[in-house]
Amino acid sequence: MTTPTTTSPSQADPAPAASLLDRLHGPADVRRLPPTELPQLAAELRAEILTVVSRQGGHLASNLGAVELTIALLRTFDPARDAVIWDTGHQTYAWKLLTGRRDLFQQLRGTGGACGFQNRTESPHDAFGAGHAGTAISAALGFAAARDRDGGPGRVVAVVGDGALGCGTSLEGLNSISETTRDFVLVVNDNKMSIARNVGAIARNLNRLIANERYNRLKARLRHGLAKLPGIGPHLHAAIHKLESAVKSLLVPGVLFEQLGLRYIGPIDGHDLGQLLRTFEAVATLREPLVIHVLTSKGYGYPKAEDAPESYHGVGRFDPADGIGEGSSEGFSHHLGRTLEALVEKDPKILAITAGMCSGTGLKPLRERHPVNLVDVGIAEEHAVVFAAGLAAAGHRPVVAIYASFMQRAMDYVFHDVCLQNLPVIFCLDRAGVVEDGPTHHGIHDLGFWRSLPNLAVLQPADGAEFEEMLRAALARGRPAVLRYPRGSAAPLAVPKRTPLEWGRAETLRDGTDVAIWAAGRETVTALAVADRLAAHGLSVAVVNVRFLIPFDEALFRLQAAAMPVVTLENHVLSGGLADCAGRCLAAMPAHRGALHRGWPLEVLAWGAESELRQHHRLDVASLTEDILRLWEKANVEHRTSNAER
Repeated sequence: MTTPTTTSPSQADPAPAASLLDRLHGPADVRRLPPTELPQLAAELRAEILTVVSRQGGHLASNLGAVELTIALLRTFDPARDAVIWDTGHQTYAWKLLTGRRDLFQQLRGTGGACGFQNRTESPHDAFGAGHAGTAISAALGFAAARDRDGGPGRVVAVVGDGALGCGTSLEGLNSISETTRDFVLVVNDNKMSIARNVGAIARNLNRLIANERYNRLKARLRHGLAKLPGIGPHLHAAIHKLESAVKSLLVPGVLFEQLGLRYIGPIDGHDLGQLLRTFEAVATLREPLVIHVLTSKGYGYPKAEDAPESYHGVGRFDPADGIGEGSSEGFSHHLGRTLEALVEKDPKILAITAGMCSGTGLKPLRERHPVNLVDVGIAEEHAVVFAAGLAAAGHRPVVAIYASFMQRAMDYVFHDVCLQNLPVIFCLDRAGVVEDGPTHHGIHDLGFWRSLPNLAVLQPADGAEFEEMLRAALARGRPAVLRYPRGSAAPLAVPKRTPLEWGRAETLRDGTDVAIWAAGRETVTALAVADRLAAHGLSVAVVNVRFLIPFDEALFRLQAAAMPVVTLENHVLSGGLADCAGRCLAAMPAHRGALHRGWPLEVLAWGAESELRQHHRLDVASLTEDILRLWEKANVEHRTSNAER
């Protein structure tokens, strides 16, 4: 059988008019394709991914790099029988396209479309759902242990890429493989973020020998024969094994895996379909803990993404012809980078720490201009927090920038290592709110925990200028603090005058006498728009920028709640956040004029455009206006009735 190699799509001839993707409806169709058509399939997958992501936004570079690997996996393993578990989840677009979800993929991350990550409710071919890194090895070990206990025939494959192998959870799982099962395949998709580069022709040829079925049969027979030799047999076998391990440790970067009891195969070219298929076919006959080290390039086939894979990791809508995306206003992450640049020039003891999200958190300019003041620890949020605590205890001023949903992994360390010791660590939590990527990435479940911790302040800025003011104030205070802010614009609020920041005090943006809207963070923009609509109905609406969840401005809240109905508005689930702060105050009041709390329901919130999610859950301007009008009318009726009775 002839096995193909894949040339770079930038050099390949145009694909034939007949589309292979139109003929593929599931993994069985992929296995039925003749090998000569596989390069065309790879080219079509890349074209489809580029087209859809440029229109819908999503993760581009990592998915372009995993195309040939996906084809090889589906040619070798059957997801109806074998469990293939991906880590990280944002490298599975080709997997979705080849497992019957091409129609869903056209609306990637949109309402009713495909999720951006593995999702068990979306397809039976997604064995395990995940959006965050570090879960595949442990989850796959669970599958392998269940198979071994049940006596099942299937294989279990964990595909780890995009730096996830360095995650603490991955390393814990790696340490347990040989103790848990004797039949396990770990594929390391090394796209220059994991282990090492290809080390040359000797390693490639040695790899062919190690993976060769004839070699492995001969090795098994030799081991069996040596075991029969009395006295000297076991010693000879041990000596041969040591020699093989010594040669491999000199030529390939797999000695760590070998020491952990995993047989190492690699590195192999992850864009050479012929080499991939030969290796996977050989591996299919082996029953032992294995590591296949595959070298790929992020952005492969789209030169702009190949040249700047970090910039094309997660993208919004863009023109694939020139790579230019839609214009967007400066977000909070921009203000974080700009403020820290200014601060470290005056105080070199200020350090920024991030966990593999340098660009996404706005710290790339700081890395370029003040590299000694930035530490990227990789996908290791727990380590980032304790590392920051150590820096703070040693007299430095760490600022930790991590996405709000990712920070959930390190909550215990914030409590144990920062708050209990009252150390001056500042946590800047980006994406604190709903995002298109869906439930694994919505940053809407954390406030209940933060509000339970001692010594911790929680602040939510309404715009970029206020964020900068809050960051400086938190650093000056010298105690633990969390600053939460959503993705998107941080443009100045459209109000004539702002009140200077005062610790623990809310800010009245607009006075009113009929209804008061208390809004957390960027929700003040929505509150001001609702107030304008209510004014057209003759209502005088006060708008308050909460600023602080801890400490909460109870005095101002109680004053307003006694005078008029109050509404709370937050980009967080209703449980644990602003609604709870307000509810505690209202419960202690003998009388108030009524309240309405608006936030996200405590459920698994779907993926999709934020505007559509808001409309569905009545968090858009029109729905809020209607609900507040009903609240005001009800409060007025009750107030008039109460006065009449008196």
